[in-house]
Amino acid sequence: MKFLNTFRARLLIILIVLLIATLFFQYYLNLRTQEENNRLREKQEQALVAGFALGTVGITTTDYLSDLVKREDQTFFDEQINERIQDIIVINQKWQITDSLNNDELVPTVGANKEAVYKNLADVKNLPPLIESKRLGADFAKFPNATFDTDAETDGEAHVIPVDTSKGRWYVMVILKSDKKESAQRAARPLVYTLLVLSLSTFITILLVWRFTRPLADLSNAAREVAAGNLCVRVDDRGQRNEMGELAARFNEMTGELEKKQELEAKLQEAEKSAVVGRLGSAIAHEIRNPLNYINLTLDHLRAKFRPEDEKKSADFEKLTAQLKAEVARINQQISDFLSYSRPPTPNKQPTDVRAAIEDSLRIVEVQAADCAIKIGLIQHEEVPKILADPEYLRSLFNNLFINAVHAMQERGGRLTVKISADGDFAKIEIADTGNGIPEENLPKIFEPYFSTKETGTGLGLAIVQKIIDVHDGEIAVESNLNEGTEFVVRLPVAK
Repeated sequence: MKFLNTFRARLLIILIVLLIATLFFQYYLNLRTQEENNRLREKQEQALVAGFALGTVGITTTDYLSDLVKREDQTFFDEQINERIQDIIVINQKWQITDSLNNDELVPTVGANKEAVYKNLADVKNLPPLIESKRLGADFAKFPNATFDTDAETDGEAHVIPVDTSKGRWYVMVILKSDKKESAQRAARPLVYTLLVLSLSTFITILLVWRFTRPLADLSNAAREVAAGNLCVRVDDRGQRNEMGELAARFNEMTGELEKKQELEAKLQEAEKSAVVGRLGSAIAHEIRNPLNYINLTLDHLRAKFRPEDEKKSADFEKLTAQLKAEVARINQQISDFLSYSRPPTPNKQPTDVRAAIEDSLRIVEVQAADCAIKIGLIQHEEVPKILADPEYLRSLFNNLFINAVHAMQERGGRLTVKISADGDFAKIEIADTGNGIPEENLPKIFEPYFSTKETGTGLGLAIVQKIIDVHDGEIAVESNLNEGTEFVVRLPVAK
C-alpha cells in the first residue's frame, strides 16, 4: 500500500491505464471497420450475383432488362442492390450490345427495314476498368475495347462473365457504382478517431505533468526566496501523500529550523553585545560615579560652610547649588538606567501585591504632579490576585511609565489615571494620561533602546519597561492620539 501512494506508482498506473484504453479503443475501431468492410463486400457480392442473374435471364428471353426489373415477381433486385448497380450490359458473340439496363443509348434501335440495329462494344468509350480480367483467359484478348486495361475517368468498376448459349458465347457485363468516396471516408474515419484519442491522451498527459511538476515549481520558487534570505516561506504540500508531499514537508521543516536558528543567532548576538556593553558600561559608570559623588559632597559642603550672609546672594547661591545637584542626580539616574538595561536580568519572582507596588511608584511623582496641576486617580473595582514578580523590577517598571506620563503633561497639566483589574490568569494595569501623545510614526519605535524624542533623554526608560515585561512573561500594548493622550496596558501573570 505504501508503494501505491508513491508518485512513481501513480504515474505508472496512469500511463498503463492510458495505454490499455488507447489499445482497446484502437481494437474497437479496427473491429468496426472490419465489420463494415464485410458488410460492403457482402452487398457488392449480392449486387454482382443479382446483376449476372438478371443478365443471364436477359439472354434467354426477348424482354429487355428494364422490363424484367419492373416485374412484380422478380427476385433479383431490391433498393439496396439497385443503388449498387450502375448498369448491366448484354453482349452477343459478335461483340454487339443487345441490351442495357440503365443506358438507353446502348439499347438496340429499329432500322429503316425494321431490323434491329445494334451498337458495337468497340464504339462505347469511357467504360470503367475491368476487374479481374485475367479470369477471362483468352476471351479477354478478344474484347475490342482497350479501356478495360487502363483506369477510366468514369466512376465504377466492370465485371464480366461469359455465358455459353446455342448461338455461341455471350457475355454479361455488370458495372458497379464506385465507392471511392465512401472508401476514403472509411479510411479517414479511424484516423480521426485515433487523432481524438491521441489528443485526449496528450491533454491528460499535460494535466498530469502540470499536476506533478507544480510542487517542484513551488519548491524552486521557495528555495529561491530562502536563498534571498526569506526564511519565513513555506511550501503548500497540496494534501499530497507521496514523495512530493513528503519533500514539501521536509522543506518546511528545514526552513522552520533555519528560522529558529536565525532567531537564536540573533538573540545570541544581542546577548553578546549586551554583555560587552554591560561590562564596558559598568567600568565607565564606576569611573563617572566617583567624580559625581565627590561633586555632590562638595556641593553639600559649600552649602553648609560657605553660604553668603547677604540674603540676596544666599538665595542665588542656594539656587545655583540646587541646580548643580539636580544635574548630578540626573546624570546618576541615566547611569543607573544604562546599567539596568545592560545587565542580564535576574529577577527574584515572588507573590507581589500589584496595587502596593503602584502606590509606591506614585509617591515618587506626587510632588511633581502637584506642581504641574496633574491629578492622579487610582481605580480598582474588584479583588485582584497577587502577581508573580520581582518587587524591585516592578517598581522600576511603574516608575518609568509614571514619570513619562507626568513629563507629557507638565506643560499644561492634565490627569493620570491608573486602573487595576483581573483578566483571567493575568492582572491588567491601564495607565492613561491626557498629555501630548505620541506621533503615529514613532509608536513602533518607542520600546527600542536609545530611541527618545526628548533632548535630555537616554531612550532607555521604555526599553527597560519592555525588558521587565519580557522577563515576567507579561504583555504590554500602547495606544496614543496626538494632543489627546496615551494609554499603556500592562498584563502580568498572577501567582499560582
